[in-house]
Amino acid sequence: MPAAVGVDVGGTFTDVVLVVQDSLHTAKVPSTADQSEGVMAGIEKACDEADIDPDAIEEFTHAMTVSVNALLERDGAKTALVTTEGFRDVLEIGRQTRPSLYDLDAQKPEPVVPRDRRFELDERVTTDGIERAVDEGEIQGLADQLAAEEVDAVAVSLLHAYREPENERQVAELLRETLEVPVSVSSEVLAEFREYERTATTAVDAYVRPSIDSYLRRLVDRATAAGVPRPRIMQANGGIADSETVRKRAVQTVLSGPAGGVVGAKRLAADLAAERDLEGLITFDMGGTSSDVSLVRDGTVERTTETEIEGHPIRVPMVDVTTVGSGGGSIAWVDAGGALRVGPESAGADPGPACYGRGGTEPTVTDANVVLGYIGEGTALGGELTLDVDAARTALGDLAARADLEDATEAAEGVIRVANATMIRAMRSVTVEQGLDPRDYGLVAFGGAGPMHATAVAEGLDIDTVVVPLASGVLSAYGLLDADERHDAVRTHRVALEDADVATLESIYEALADSATAEIGADATPTVERFADLRYRGQSFELNVPAPGDLALGALRERFVEAHERVYGYTLDAPVDLVNLRVTAEAPRSAPDATYEPSAAGGRVRERTAVFDGEGHETAIRDRRALQPGKRVAGPTVLEQAESTAVVPPGWAGEVGQDGTLVITRVGTDPSGELEPEARGTER
Repeated sequence: MPAAVGVDVGGTFTDVVLVVQDSLHTAKVPSTADQSEGVMAGIEKACDEADIDPDAIEEFTHAMTVSVNALLERDGAKTALVTTEGFRDVLEIGRQTRPSLYDLDAQKPEPVVPRDRRFELDERVTTDGIERAVDEGEIQGLADQLAAEEVDAVAVSLLHAYREPENERQVAELLRETLEVPVSVSSEVLAEFREYERTATTAVDAYVRPSIDSYLRRLVDRATAAGVPRPRIMQANGGIADSETVRKRAVQTVLSGPAGGVVGAKRLAADLAAERDLEGLITFDMGGTSSDVSLVRDGTVERTTETEIEGHPIRVPMVDVTTVGSGGGSIAWVDAGGALRVGPESAGADPGPACYGRGGTEPTVTDANVVLGYIGEGTALGGELTLDVDAARTALGDLAARADLEDATEAAEGVIRVANATMIRAMRSVTVEQGLDPRDYGLVAFGGAGPMHATAVAEGLDIDTVVVPLASGVLSAYGLLDADERHDAVRTHRVALEDADVATLESIYEALADSATAEIGADATPTVERFADLRYRGQSFELNVPAPGDLALGALRERFVEAHERVYGYTLDAPVDLVNLRVTAEAPRSAPDATYEPSAAGGRVRERTAVFDGEGHETAIRDRRALQPGKRVAGPTVLEQAESTAVVPPGWAGEVGQDGTLVITRVGTDPSGELEPEARGTER
């Protein structure tokens, strides 16, 4: 069987999953400034563990944070925007909404393209077609201006180009011939109406594209030198694409890492939902810098078509992930009013939390977990990073003094409570605020810190079942191996549904299908799904529903009405408008099956004191990878492995499945019954 590797770059660690035949090997290494260096270091480490050479790898899938980092750190390309005369300020006008309704001093983020690098063309397209064509001489003059500005990338977004893109095509063609920089075109990036969102998304694509292109070139060169195949890249929509396609659609890589974790969690959802009578799973990915929350319902990953990063709207199909700045490396601090706060600033990988012993002095969530005993002096993060417990206590002690708390332990408990509250709010936003009861769902926890916080977060939502996959610390990387190849295409076609011409709709769908399937390799057989965005007349936003195979307009209306009632709780006796047509093409893939083989070290138990609800408990410390399938453990227990640590508190108990998955339930709620008390100091 071929060897396959998945690599996910996070803010603190780079995670690697390598499957060789039916054996699973993992690695976690610190992320590097040039992410390609950390990626190759992680691959080499996993190959050493598996005792294979990197050139034995036949498949390489990758998720990265290059594009989102460029947005967050504002170090993207020097970008220019070309738009229709009179629309130079669309990026700043936006929707005229204020970031904080009652804050008179609230500031909007600066556009990624400043005003002096926005250029206008005398052209005009209406919803009926081209009214005034572009002038080739004017385009050439513009090209000379852009060359003089020495821009690194150009975004072209002309009025109503989603309806008729010919003017945009002419501009892009000449600029690409004249300038040696990437040119992003709105009709290629996002062929939808809404001028602000289309322009903003195109500008972001141009802004991050040189960074993506440069990074992928370095990574491909390093991978080729090691004999590793060219990487296939995880997109925000939860599907993969080849690196050349991604270079042309850089905005599709925003939030690619979190998408991998949700796809990995999806694999567990179907069996667990049936076995435990759950509606689905809430995914909880807590890494070093942030926590990502999403939903898998009815075996399907929840998706959306829009998000916002640092105030910049991005409208591309993506896994619906809510991100909060609360991770293991999030720094705890005291605000001007004396309240304890956590994040969003992170200690990152260098110097990292105080307990890393690399010069960091600020108290972090990881330091709090060390002080409370969930992570011990003998714990080796990533299999190699030994912790400095005294440094963690010093950092939390200093925080206690600033927050007027008794000692380091009380400060650590406060940090954990504040961090957990932030994550609970994020989970409420994807459940309660969407009309869903979190008690009907299980919580699947992964990331380096997720399994440590999972039960406390579950208690805050009254959830009884917590699932910790075997590769929980690197599940996002494992999900990369399980992701289908996926491409989306969209076109705005605004018409009253009752007046829509079925033949015209079919023609548009066929063109979209051709566009989406053209990106898929010739050796794959894609499936094509069709969707439509509809709304009641007069509404501002649409709902996306699957289009029936025979495109019966009555059936399409019924699906919209059902979706509207499910989402908003009511329906209207009003005309329905069709807005966008969408197509998704997928070529199925699946992760190689890996057999769970407990390590030969056995299940020796040691102990240390850990704090739960303000009280110290003698707590069993076990090697997670040594537990046999069917093994049941009662809390308080800490289960350690190289990539993550799972905490089973008092009142909870866990059981190991045949595939190594740990299911933790409240004592008395597990259908298999109560647990025997945990034996201490013996080999089990």
